[in-house]
Amino acid sequence: MTKNNHYITIMAGGVGSRFWPASTEETPKQFLDILGVGKSLIRLTYERFAKIVPPERILIVTNKKYKALTQHHLPEIPERNILCEPSRNNTGPCVAYTALRLQAENPDAVFVTAPSDHVILKEDAFLEKIETALAFAENNNAIVTLGIEPTRPDTGYGYIEVESRSGNLPIKVSSFKEKPDRATAVQYLESGNYFWNGGIFIWKAADLLSSFHQNAPDIIAILTRDTSKFNSEDEQDYVDKVYPDTPSISVDYAILEKADNVYTLPADIGWSDLGTWNSLHAFLDKDDNFTVTVGDNIHMIDTRDSIVRSDSSKIVVIKGLKNYIIVDEPNALLIYPKSDEQEIKQVVKDIVG
Repeated sequence: MTKNNHYITIMAGGVGSRFWPASTEETPKQFLDILGVGKSLIRLTYERFAKIVPPERILIVTNKKYKALTQHHLPEIPERNILCEPSRNNTGPCVAYTALRLQAENPDAVFVTAPSDHVILKEDAFLEKIETALAFAENNNAIVTLGIEPTRPDTGYGYIEVESRSGNLPIKVSSFKEKPDRATAVQYLESGNYFWNGGIFIWKAADLLSSFHQNAPDIIAILTRDTSKFNSEDEQDYVDKVYPDTPSISVDYAILEKADNVYTLPADIGWSDLGTWNSLHAFLDKDDNFTVTVGDNIHMIDTRDSIVRSDSSKIVVIKGLKNYIIVDEPNALLIYPKSDEQEIKQVVKDIVG
């Protein structure tokens, strides 16, 4: 095993519309300081992985319109390591493109695919799991996913099922489950044979491409009309031409649910995907009234179980609210019941387009 074959790829092309109005089409949540720590989520993700892989072996996969934002937040990343998608076709084509680029650069490449907007509290434990998974994928024909140890019967995550936790690690995956209802989630938690699917995958480029040929040939046929273009000066022009023709499908549907060589590595790493304002409320420290504030000039009076965010220099005073999301941005103000949070994405679509 040689660590020179190890790469990190960070997916950063999403919009994060459930975090509106902070997250917008122009500045998605991965480029925001959602946690109020002075660093964007993508910056935190990069710094985490930079502890095990140098910048020249870290790639960012994003939409073309976010190239400049990526360069601003991650100036250490070589420009050629920013892979720009000309269209949003979900994670299936995104991962296939990444594998083709890495195989052209290094036929022995083994790489991690990770989201840019997740939070990991136990970073040392996380990086140890990543190193273990890279070694396993390098030495076996295997797709490895981190199985996040569930802490509650959450209905907002997909689940990974294993037949048994006994035996060696990683564990062979028996199936992937869609987001369950609460009763089913409780059953999953009680059985002990289920993990949250955190969307963190580790694979050899060559093995992954073989799986695409077998399980998603329509994607790979379009992208490989001319394989000589990958890792060349003509790559972007070529990708701009062929990538929009690929079907829009997640890598879970395209590969993981069909492949028979998928393993999971149980991981207790303090993980959160921060997909919604409610998840941010659950993650951050709260005052005595279970309320979270992100900003310096926010004053709460008799307000409970709410989250308030304001980057404004003006003073914000809120009294008497319970179970609310309040987000103050220069161009929009959101005041919405926490219990109706799932509506926000559609409301934004209806109003903003």
